[in-house]
Amino acid sequence: MTISDTIIQLDAFSTFNLGIIVLFAGRRMTLGSRFLRQYSIPEPVSGGLLVSIAVAFSYLLTGYEITFDLAVRDVLLVYFFTTIGINASLKDLLKGGMPLTILLGLTIGYMVLQNIIGISIAQLFTLPKPVGLLGGSVSLIGGHGTAIAWAPRIESDFGISNAMEIGVACATFGLILASLMGGPIASFLIKKHQLTLPTNQEVAIDVERNTQSSIDAFQFLDAMLAIHIVIVLGYVFNEALLAIDFQLPLFVTCLFAGIVMTNLVPKNLPTLTGTAWPARKPAVALIADISLGAFLAMSLMSMQLWTLVELAWPLLTILFTQFIVAILVNIYVVFPLMGKNYDAAVVCAGFGGISLGSTPTAMANMSAVTQRYGHSHLAFVIVPLVCAFFIDLANAMVIPWLLG
Repeated sequence: MTISDTIIQLDAFSTFNLGIIVLFAGRRMTLGSRFLRQYSIPEPVSGGLLVSIAVAFSYLLTGYEITFDLAVRDVLLVYFFTTIGINASLKDLLKGGMPLTILLGLTIGYMVLQNIIGISIAQLFTLPKPVGLLGGSVSLIGGHGTAIAWAPRIESDFGISNAMEIGVACATFGLILASLMGGPIASFLIKKHQLTLPTNQEVAIDVERNTQSSIDAFQFLDAMLAIHIVIVLGYVFNEALLAIDFQLPLFVTCLFAGIVMTNLVPKNLPTLTGTAWPARKPAVALIADISLGAFLAMSLMSMQLWTLVELAWPLLTILFTQFIVAILVNIYVVFPLMGKNYDAAVVCAGFGGISLGSTPTAMANMSAVTQRYGHSHLAFVIVPLVCAFFIDLANAMVIPWLLG
C-alpha cells in the first residue's frame, strides 16, 4: 500500500485478498438477509457495494481517495469468459427446437430495442451514446459481469470516467426490477386467459443433476491447461483483428476461441493430458465460479460512487423506461409468440429475469410461479439455455456493433 498526497493505492496482492474477504462478507450478508435472497442479489454484489459505500463515506469525510490495482481482476475476467466459450455447445440450440429458436430471436431483438431506448434517453439528457448502452443490454440483459467487462473499454475509448459505476448501478437496480416483474406478469396472464396446466405435463424438471463429485488436482490442472490453450488462441485471434484495424476486448475473442474449440474438437479425442476435452466438467465450473465471484467482488468494491450524483435523474429515467417497455414486450410480444398457453406464461416470468436481471433471477421467477400453479417442463428447458451462454454470445456481437 502506498500513500501519495490524498490517494491511498492498494497493490494487486492486497486488492485480490481484500476481494476474497469481500466475497465472504457478501455471502454472510446474503445468508442473513431475506431481502437479498428474495431478489437474488449475488454475494459479491452485496459485499462489494457495502465496501464501495464505505469507501465513498471515507472519501467524503477525509478527502482521501482509496484506489485499487485491478490487474488480477482483469485476468479473472478473461478466465470467466473463456469458460463460457468452452461450455457452449451449438447442439443445444437444436435440442430446444422451435420454442428455443423463437425465444432466442426475441431476446436478441429485445437487446437491440433495449439499447435504442438507452441511447435515445441518454441523448435527451445530452449524454454520450455509450452511457445509453450502459443503461441498455450492457448492464440489464448482460448483468454485472458484462457491465464490468465492457466498462474499461468504454472508459478508455470514450472518456467516460465513471463507466464502471454507471454500469454496476444499472445492473443492480435491474436485478430488483426483474424480480418484481416476472412473477406478477405470469400470474396476470394465467388469470386473464384462464390458463391451466396441460394434463400430459411432465412433473420432473429435466435438468442435469449436479453430482457434487470431488475434483482432484489433475482434473483441476487439466481444466486450467485447456483454458490457457484457449486464451492463447484468443490472443492470437485478437492480434489478427487488430492487424486489420478491428478492435475487440481480449475476453470476447477468448470466448469465441472457446466456442470453436468445444464445437470442433471431437468429444472423445484425448487431449495432451490423455483425457477428453473438459467442456461442462466440474473443474471448469469451479474455475468459472471462482473467477466470477472474485472478479465481481474486486470490481464492485473499487467503484467511486460519488461520481454518480450528477447522473441520478438520467439513470432513473432510463431504468424506469426500460422497466415499462419490458413489461409491455413481455405481455404483447413474448406471450403471443410463445403460444398464449400456460408454458408461455411461465416463459414470460423467466423473460422478466432475462430482460432486466440475470439467470438466477429468471429461474427464481419461474420457480415462484410453478410452485403456485404447476410445473412447466418447456420453460425450464429453454429459458436456462438462452440465459446460459446464448445471451453472452449475442451481446458480445451487439455491443461492439453499436459502439461502432
